[in-house]
Amino acid sequence: MLRSIELDVLATAERGDTISDVAASLDHSESYISRAITTLSAKGLVYTERDGRRKRIIPSDTRAVEIFQDLVRQHAHIDFPELLTGKCLDVLYHFDGPSTVTELAAASGNYRNTVNRNLKRLRHRGLVGTDDGRYHFNDEFDRLHDFARELAHHLHRHRLESVAPSGTILWNGHAEFLAQTETEIDADGFHETGLARFADYDLQFLLTSHRYYFYSEALDSVSPADLCCHTLLIDDDTRHRSYCLLLFRRIDIEEPTLRERAARYGLEETIDSLLCYLDSHGDVQSQRLPAWPEFQELAADYGVAVPQ
Repeated sequence: MLRSIELDVLATAERGDTISDVAASLDHSESYISRAITTLSAKGLVYTERDGRRKRIIPSDTRAVEIFQDLVRQHAHIDFPELLTGKCLDVLYHFDGPSTVTELAAASGNYRNTVNRNLKRLRHRGLVGTDDGRYHFNDEFDRLHDFARELAHHLHRHRLESVAPSGTILWNGHAEFLAQTETEIDADGFHETGLARFADYDLQFLLTSHRYYFYSEALDSVSPADLCCHTLLIDDDTRHRSYCLLLFRRIDIEEPTLRERAARYGLEETIDSLLCYLDSHGDVQSQRLPAWPEFQELAADYGVAVPQ
């Protein structure tokens, strides 16, 4: 996300400061600070402008920078750059209310000891407290959650704009996002998803002019479980639900895996409804699910076997 030195620069730099000003404040070499500023500039968090032979720094007006600098000004005794390194911002991204270590580990995909270690550091500085085993923010420090979310979403928007300026983000996670574009993306970390990928499973559907990509540096490819979830995030109508049902019948997606991915995207109820629909042969009341005979007819068109 951001290195400690980058957070140090964001905490220190005021509009109009030079690189030498920041280097002196942080007691680092100008070359070291210059590299950090170059990285922050590439992420759209600061800008620089020439003033003769000097470069002046302009913090961006993004909400993330505003929240962070406000926190630093109001609590100068707290070393936020040191606290918010490693997995801490990942934990804070998912820490939106009283939570247990187990709940935050499940939500963030981190090990319990990783979550516990970061929460203990925050607790030691008085930023969070505990009540009956549940952690909560103290005072106004819930703004750390706002900062983590705003920062992640800013970086996602900036990354998408660099490869598809007219693209739209449909879903955000801490280190991943789902986007709709009008053009093809051929860049590291971007994986095509949506109805176009159903062709990999011999399910060829009529496509629109939109293209869909899932960004994640952790994935080598989009799994069938992820593909179904992405499809429902793109459009949760009867047609898209029906196509997901076809994929469920075409290949064997392990139910625990599917439910785990559904929880990641906030689709637990939707996936549960689809699984109940198949298990009960259509005996589920929903306006966004086809009548069983209609689904049988659709499945026959695509050579997918379903019970009579």
